Amino acid sequence: MMSRQAFLCSLGSLYLSLLFVFLLMDVCARPANNSVLRDEKELLPPDHLNGVKMEMDGHLNKEFHQEVFLGKDRDEFEEDSEPRRNRRKLMVIFSKVDINNDKKISAKEMQRWIMEKTDEHFQEAVEENKMHFRAVDPDGDGHVSWDEYRIKFLASKGFNEKEIAEKIKNNEELKIDEETQEVLDNLKDRWYQADNPPPDLLLSEQEFLSFLHPEHSRGMLHFMVQEIIRDLDQDGDKKLTLSEFISLPVGTVENQQAQDIDDDWVRDRRKEFQEVIDANHDGIVTMEELEEYMDPMNEHNALNEARQMIAVADENQDHHLELEEILKYSEYFTGSKLMDYARNVHEEF
Repeated sequence: MMSRQAFLCSLGSLYLSLLFVFLLMDVCARPANNSVLRDEKELLPPDHLNGVKMEMDGHLNKEFHQEVFLGKDRDEFEEDSEPRRNRRKLMVIFSKVDINNDKKISAKEMQRWIMEKTDEHFQEAVEENKMHFRAVDPDGDGHVSWDEYRIKFLASKGFNEKEIAEKIKNNEELKIDEETQEVLDNLKDRWYQADNPPPDLLLSEQEFLSFLHPEHSRGMLHFMVQEIIRDLDQDGDKKLTLSEFISLPVGTVENQQAQDIDDDWVRDRRKEFQEVIDANHDGIVTMEELEEYMDPMNEHNALNEARQMIAVADENQDHHLELEEILKYSEYFTGSKLMDYARNVHEEF
């Protein structure tokens, strides 16, 4: 029969064996920092920034009004969704914007709502950035070097990650195509700009957020504006005239459909230049004016935007929005047209 001492020793050995197994399982279950990226878009600064009035390439953000009115709920308003359901959602939004419950929305109420919805886009970008940062921080030290990022980016383009890492480590020439090299050169410029002083070429999670989303940093927003002006400025004076701002991206119009698209481009950009961006109406847009226009958290801009949004649907010209007016102009606010809004609005009450 086993002695008490032998039994205790055996029990202790079993406990240590189980503890080792559990520790091993825990290590294996931990998510790896060098997670595989699905595609290169996860590593590139996006062309489209939610809640920002202009795209990275200088195009106007056609969805801006819907983004700052709906926030993260924008995806719920789909073209083919049931109109009655969307109408009810819009009525709920109206009641939230109308904080004093007087059955109409003022410019100040709309301004507050725009700032709140813009902040939702900001927080969404922060959460996405956490995931993207983990993917490019293989050693988990909380900082990403340019080489670490470059390796992950090229791997997402189809290059062998181990081979690229080895060549970079040994300072060997990377044989990549001209187009990819041009993208890398542009990204490196942006990387240097996102690296807060004192520069160390290592980006923290917050700096990486500014790298991907320049709207989160005043310095990076300035860099984005510089790039836009550089691309549009034809005489090199670092300012934009109306003719420079409305210049067509494609020089040749091949058919009537393309001509109509170009006509829309010119009309929309002329209106935005003259009525919004050129703040002092001197016919010139400076870097400072464009930067103020681009800043999504500028309260003065939010108030101007609120007034513009109200003016679009303010049929009785009382400088406020009533529920019927928002429902009638639902396509402007949500991208979804509500059919027979007038007949059904009272039914919902």
